[in-house]
Amino acid sequence: MKLRFLFASLALWAGLSVVARAAAPAATVVDIAVGSPDHTTLVAAVKAAGLVETLSGKGPFTVFAPTNAAFAKLPPGTVESLLKPENKAKLMAVLTYHVVPGKVMAKDVKSGKVKTVNGKEATLMAGHGSVMIDGATVVAADLAAGNGVVHVIDTVILP
Repeated sequence: MKLRFLFASLALWAGLSVVARAAAPAATVVDIAVGSPDHTTLVAAVKAAGLVETLSGKGPFTVFAPTNAAFAKLPPGTVESLLKPENKAKLMAVLTYHVVPGKVMAKDVKSGKVKTVNGKEATLMAGHGSVMIDGATVVAADLAAGNGVVHVIDTVILP
């Protein structure tokens, strides 16, 4: 009898565990960046610009996420300057230029102009199995999030 109770309890616990995992919110585009060791500069910038809450919101967002190496290609002192509180508006403009409204998977990208969250247009190029935005190459695509998708790019794009 005790053994049957133990098995029933384990089965109930396992069932509740599955329900709890299914009910857990999916990772956001911010969570994906935070979980990547190649995006620490981007995460610091998103925090400095006060965009964590926005990009953790409902969305959907398509984020073209520059790597740490992409930020390192900028002229010396650029990142440090952008992270200063007095340059928050400029930093927000740069970061929101990397975000497109909606969830666009790489296979659905069409060449042409696309309006960014910044309000300015960026140029997308798709073909031959690759995607580019304003000259930056997507090096990892379709990192799906609960509120959009992240495409990793090799260059910081500027409005």
